Amino acid sequence: MNHNIFKSYDIRGIYPSDIDEEAVYRIGRATAQHFSLKNVAVGRDVRESSPSLFKELLRGLTESGADVIDLGLTTTPMVYFAASRLPVDSVISLTASHNPAEYNGMKIALSGAVPVGLTTGLSEIRDLAISGDFASAERTGNVTEEDIKPAYYSYFASFAELGERKFSVAIDTANAMGILELPIFDQFEDNVSVVNLWNDLTHPFACHEANPLKTETLDELRATVTESKADLGIGYDGDADRVGFVDETGEVIPMDLMTALIAREILRKKPGSTILYDLRSSRSVREIIEENGGKAIECPVGHANIKRMMRETGAVFAGELSGHYYFEENSVAESSTLTAILLLNLMAVSDGPVSTLVSTTKRYFHSGEINSEVADKDVILATLEKKYADGKVSHLDGIKVEYPTWWFNVRGSNTEPLLRLTLEAETPEQMEEKKAELLTVIRG
Repeated sequence: MNHNIFKSYDIRGIYPSDIDEEAVYRIGRATAQHFSLKNVAVGRDVRESSPSLFKELLRGLTESGADVIDLGLTTTPMVYFAASRLPVDSVISLTASHNPAEYNGMKIALSGAVPVGLTTGLSEIRDLAISGDFASAERTGNVTEEDIKPAYYSYFASFAELGERKFSVAIDTANAMGILELPIFDQFEDNVSVVNLWNDLTHPFACHEANPLKTETLDELRATVTESKADLGIGYDGDADRVGFVDETGEVIPMDLMTALIAREILRKKPGSTILYDLRSSRSVREIIEENGGKAIECPVGHANIKRMMRETGAVFAGELSGHYYFEENSVAESSTLTAILLLNLMAVSDGPVSTLVSTTKRYFHSGEINSEVADKDVILATLEKKYADGKVSHLDGIKVEYPTWWFNVRGSNTEPLLRLTLEAETPEQMEEKKAELLTVIRG
């Protein structure tokens, strides 16, 4: 088995060279054995390799004595929803998220959607799966089927508060699992008319990459929004746990600024709540949370880190620069469609278009995340810390240094020889100047 398929927060690789039926069977056995699972709910995406991998995953789980609830085709947020709605010890989403069609993998969580990563069980699952040292189970588990989708649709549709407002919304699901989120919008069709792009599950992934973090994948959505005069564009990633947005002019809404917008709507309903934002986000995110009476807490990158910190702090919402948005309403896990609904709610009580709402959050000039391949990440991080020692230094995730008019964060990739730079400044000139300065240090 290729041990490199075990990432920091999930399992992922190319089928069948990296991950195949035997590997998935072993991972199923190892997961059930390591956590002594009695009941597991499993959903899957629509990749060509998913049916055979799903079959072997179920065989591995049941041969280790676990009873399995087959959720069928689901988005990853639906699997997290099942984690708190069904009597299970664990849930597994068989998916490779936004990766191309030739990939597959798994996201594993415990009851209540508590994520399993390398430091919380995944490394033990990896070692047991590779060794094949499986104990004999007293019984073989049973498999039953349950469709969680009707309850999921009803629950999340209930958050829409659109009044008499009517909106046209363009939605791009990239022929991927976001298609299964669309029935939620059908439940308030009197308020929302949908223009669909790439919503054919019979030809999965047969279009552009399902990854809104790459803004070029939103080009067709941007064009459709302007051509159809839509009020908003929504683009899902492959398993629908991330989402990107486009305003009525066809401009991509920065994903960190979406955190600020949704925070406004949440704090309108839940005054004084704690909200997390990842440390790459614009300073305006913290400012807007606090201006609206919330408690803003900076957090490291990565869904496992954020979900743990949400539980520790009692946060009701968190947002990442990568387009992950986490809600207490879905077991402090991702809910991309709830993000869209709350944005529509905010638009419904606002006088202007969504671009006007976004403009109130654009206070600084942000670089986005810039990757650099490096030979020795630790040496460069140490060099940066020494060079910028006169700033306010934090090691929450990599190194972050803040100055009165600008800041930067540099953090290492967990899986590649990459350093990731993010910075922001009060003027575009200062942002470009500091970006060039930092990249000179990072790239030599």
